[in-house]
Amino acid sequence: RIEIRGFGSFVVKEYGSYTGRNPKTGTKIKVEPKKLPFFKVGKELKDRVDKKI
Repeated sequence: RIEIRGFGSFVVKEYGSYTGRNPKTGTKIKVEPKKLPFFKVGKELKDRVDKKI
């Protein structure tokens, strides 16, 4: 986990394998497990953005 105070934090989420579908051909394919970055907005950044709208 990487946290930038006042901005947010980055974490790695692990996703398991699943059966997907090729949108072009419609055939079923196996999607392998993967790890993807995920960003969570910090309270201070969220408050500053909401204030400007």
